[in-house]
This record gives sequence, structure tokens and C-alpha cells, in this order.
Amino acid sequence: MKIVIDDKIPFIRGVFEPYAEVVYLPGKETTPEAVRDADALITRTRTVCDEKLLRGSAVRLIATATIGYDHIDTVWCQENGIIWKNAPGCNSASVCQWVSSVLVSLCRRHKLRFRDLTLGVVGVGNVGSKVASMAEILGFKVLRCDPPRARCEGGEDFVTLDEIVAESDIVTLHVPLYGTGEDATWHLFDKERIAQMRNTQILINSSRGPVVDGGALKEALKAHRLRAAVLDVWEGEPQLDRELIPLLDITTPHIAGYSADGKANGTAAAVRTVARELGIEALKDWTASGVPAPARQLSFELDAFGKDIETLLSEALIYAYDVEEDSRALRNAPELFEKLRGDYPVRREAPAFTLTLKNGTDEMACALKELGFIK
Repeated sequence: MKIVIDDKIPFIRGVFEPYAEVVYLPGKETTPEAVRDADALITRTRTVCDEKLLRGSAVRLIATATIGYDHIDTVWCQENGIIWKNAPGCNSASVCQWVSSVLVSLCRRHKLRFRDLTLGVVGVGNVGSKVASMAEILGFKVLRCDPPRARCEGGEDFVTLDEIVAESDIVTLHVPLYGTGEDATWHLFDKERIAQMRNTQILINSSRGPVVDGGALKEALKAHRLRAAVLDVWEGEPQLDRELIPLLDITTPHIAGYSADGKANGTAAAVRTVARELGIEALKDWTASGVPAPARQLSFELDAFGKDIETLLSEALIYAYDVEEDSRALRNAPELFEKLRGDYPVRREAPAFTLTLKNGTDEMACALKELGFIK
């Protein structure tokens, strides 16, 4: 057996070597020639798995270590007998952590209070459901929009997209990218929908770049028709709209899901998929080991004396992850988009930390526990 693996996938080196020939390649070097005699590919979103790459190859399995799979031509693969699997939910907690840090940063920048704001969550799947729960813990009023779920489950827990735009102070997008159909999301926020927003509203996108019309967003920000916008994903990435970057409050290089914990989950899901499909019994329950610690201490203390709960929770969230650091890195060197992703520093999620609360209330302790900081 031969397996071609993206060389940026962490924790995977040495895992398959006892069972198969393994080749590690950068995404851009994963060519038709490189995969011609491969049985399986373990990949990321940077490798487009379509007819151009796969026709005439021996590939019978693609495992992507990502939630998203719009880089895979699923129809062509199915028609040609190639099994494909993604890793749903693998980095949902990581994206939720990114959103939580964004919300803290935005409220500090614009002198806003969580409890005074309504957050509209568009797409309430693995990621969006975590974001909605987190925001409610922080004190936001939360509106949920998910048309496919509303059709299946009934509409009582969901609102329409028009209601989200009309009633939210902040809108955050967590939808897959669909180009056509009843639930198409390509340019879901196009010129017309962005024009419906008010100059007191904020738009956040960490789903897929083309969900937001970048040109329309740029014009709205230039004309001050939005309070602010935040992007982790971009139309045309890795090529970025250099005129749009300075207009954004926060701008990051498609790393919302890049916590070490999320990466480990994605790698584990891909390994287990390949093990199941290729009959490697020893790896069917494999989990990643050796997840590294971040630069900051994993143990820390927060003193709640004289602080309200919003201030305390904000301090905990920013200690674990400060999105402003990633924003500065991209703003200072947008040409390094791919390098900033490929060499992303270690980020750990809340459960990896040990927080000691001093002078805190039961309400504070309960909220920190719900956020994952207190066991």
C-alpha cells in the first residue's frame, strides 16, 4: 500500500510507516504524477482533489483532516469509485475559541457589553452550536439561523436570515460552502444583504471565504455602513484583497480552527478513516499523542476582587488565546498568508489549562467551568 500525506498535517509522521509506503508532500506538490500509484491520500483544504488530480490514478480513498470538504469533487469521486471522508466537528471547539476571543476584542474596541448585545449565529452545526452556547454563557442574547435544521426539526428554535440581519448586533457565519441549491451559501452575504445591515452592526466570517462578497464588504466598510467586520477566511485565498485588510477590525489567515487540539482531532479522524477502509486493525482507534504546550503557562490564577463577571471571563478567554496577535501578524505581512498558516504557533483550548479562581463568586466559577477552564 502507498499513502500520500500532506506534510503539514501534525502528529502523523511514523504512524503508517509499519503498514504502508508513506510519502509526505506539500499541498502544492501533490500532483497527478505524485498520486498516480497511491492507494490513499490524507490531505488538507489546500489540495484540490478532482478529476485533474485523480484521473488514471490508483487512489481509492481520500481522508481530509478538516471539517470542510469543498476542495474535494465529491460527485466525481463517487462516480469513479473513490471513497472520501472529512472530519466533521474535529476543530469546532477551536473555531469557537477563536470567536470567543474575537467577541472579547470587539467589545473592548467598541466599548460594548456582552449583556447588551444580540449575537446572530448563521449555521448551527458542529461549530455554530458551540458558538451559540458559548455566547449565552458570556451573557449575549443569541439568535440561531439554520434553514436545513429548521425544516427537519421545526422552526421554533430558529429564526430566518432576514431576522438575523434585522435583529442582531453581531452576525457570525458558520455555514458550509454550497454553490447551488435551496441552501446555497456562495455570496450568502452579497451586496444586497450587506446593504440591509446597519452601521451599528458587525459581521464575522470564519466559515468559507466566498460566503461573503469581499468587494461588497469592502465598499460597505469604506462607506461606514457597518460598524466593523472580521475575517478569518477570504475569497481567492491565499491571494488576499490588500485594500480590504486595513478596513477590518480583526484579520487572521484562516487559522480559526488551528488549535493544537483541533489539529490533533482532525489527524486522528483521518488516521482512523484510512485504518478502517484499508484494514489496518492496529490504527482503528488511534489518537494523537504528544500535543505540545503553548508558550504561555498552562496554569494561571485569576483574582476576581473588584471585577464583574464579564471582565473576569474576558481575562480568562484572552489569556488562553488572544486573536489580536494573529491579526497583527497577518496585517503586518499579508504576503506570508501561507507561511503563517503552515508555521502556526501552538494554541491550546480551555480544557488544557488549569485555572485557579481567587475571590470569585459561585456564578463566576460556574461560568468558567462551562467554558472549560475549571474541571
